[in-house]
Amino acid sequence: MIQKLLKTDSDLTSLILRIVLAVVFFPHGAQKVLGIFGGYGFSGTYAFLTNAGFPGILVLLLFAAEFLGPIGLLTGLLTRVAAAGIGVAMLVASTTHLAHGFFINWTGGQQGEGVEFHILAIAISLVLVIKGGGKASLDGVIANK
Repeated sequence: MIQKLLKTDSDLTSLILRIVLAVVFFPHGAQKVLGIFGGYGFSGTYAFLTNAGFPGILVLLLFAAEFLGPIGLLTGLLTRVAAAGIGVAMLVASTTHLAHGFFINWTGGQQGEGVEFHILAIAISLVLVIKGGGKASLDGVIANK
């Protein structure tokens, strides 16, 4: 079972997707967990999301997906798990953004953000879940031993 989870090829494309997704998502996780990049930190974000009706355990899983997931992606360790966590987080987030349409709120004329960013993140996550970590991943090193 663990071999299937770690198995990957040495594809450069997976490496590129891993790094891009990690670089984009680490600041989001750091906002929620560490309170940097303008975020509210662990307690502030936890309180906001639980008060909005999300169960505490799901908020903690979100924190893990958006903070630990990018670290896993950068190193290529448990790539499929990290990518799946981010993909699920974005799927859930997209349900709250769907009411605002497709487009990101570039001009400030919308009431909120659309779902185009979420769709891209979900697609990248799905590719990584299917293909694995690719070139320069710890998954590949471990699986080949």
